[in-house]
Amino acid sequence: MRIDHFAIWCDDIEAMRTFYTTYFECESNELYHNPTKNYRSYFLSFPGSDCRIELMNRPDITETPLKRGFVKGIAHFDIEVGNEDKVDSLTEELRNAGYSIASEPRRTGDGYYEAGILDPEGNYVEISAVVI
Repeated sequence: MRIDHFAIWCDDIEAMRTFYTTYFECESNELYHNPTKNYRSYFLSFPGSDCRIELMNRPDITETPLKRGFVKGIAHFDIEVGNEDKVDSLTEELRNAGYSIASEPRRTGDGYYEAGILDPEGNYVEISAVVI
């Protein structure tokens, strides 16, 4: 068994697509549109992996009034970027591009070197390297 993909409801599906293709080297399929449900989606694939992100948009989906990542349910997801230098450089690149750094790069007690960032819609994304 394996995770095939996870899905994110988005307000601005194009901004989210640009973010993940620019900073995480994802490849995107063509926009899928179901006019009956006013639903749009992209699947983003990571290089060298078969796990994907599905970005979805439908105007009638509303946001929770609470801070994302701090309510019951999925809190974050992690993208392994290679090594500690890549975690540091990507964190700085995202900071310089105006994205929020939620947690500065650090070694964790469970064998990772990681930073936490917020994507354009406030989803908490860890970027990491395994250092066990």
